[in-house]
Amino acid sequence: QVQLVESGGGLVQSGGPLRLSCIASGTASGFTLDYYAIGWFRQAPGKEREGITCTSSFGGSTNYADSVKGRFRLSRDNPKNTVYLQLNNLKPEDTAVYYCAIDPKYGSSCPGEYNYWGQGTQVTVSS
Repeated sequence: QVQLVESGGGLVQSGGPLRLSCIASGTASGFTLDYYAIGWFRQAPGKEREGITCTSSFGGSTNYADSVKGRFRLSRDNPKNTVYLQLNNLKPEDTAVYYCAIDPKYGSSCPGEYNYWGQGTQVTVSS
């Protein structure tokens, strides 16, 4: 079992930044986030869920959707079992609930098969 908790969402003006956090914990002894692929997704009202970025295990590749490339950046703090999503130059169309998810297979890579999801954090960008 893995638990993911997102935080850092809020209301921001267009062009502003936010940093989202995703803290992971596992029931297994010695749970280590670096072993697994992590993805960030978002879902806006009335729209389908969109995958926006994914990072593979053990410092592997990180991919970004075209809609966020150059503006969002994913990073890991492995000792803290935390993944961050830095959101820069936000636009009103970035308004959505943002979720992190984990592929719990050892050595997993993107795009990942995500079995565990956080509860989401709301990002609202005003024009």
